[in-house]
Amino acid sequence: MKTLREVSCGETATVKRLTGEGPVKRRIMDMGITKGVSIFVRKVAPLGDPVEITVRGYELSLRKADAGMIEVE
Repeated sequence: MKTLREVSCGETATVKRLTGEGPVKRRIMDMGITKGVSIFVRKVAPLGDPVEITVRGYELSLRKADAGMIEVE
């Protein structure tokens, strides 16, 4: 399964599943990233960390580790 970490700049992906445990998963969900939501990858930093995305109409920066917990299609 492809993760958000593997999505290229300028692409849109749909969230299929969130992996991770406890507070980390809850924090990701509190940011509005839930199953079925569409995510647009706006920018990726030169070293790949962080990733700037647009989700539910607002911009958000995610660490690579957190983006790896979000399975997309």
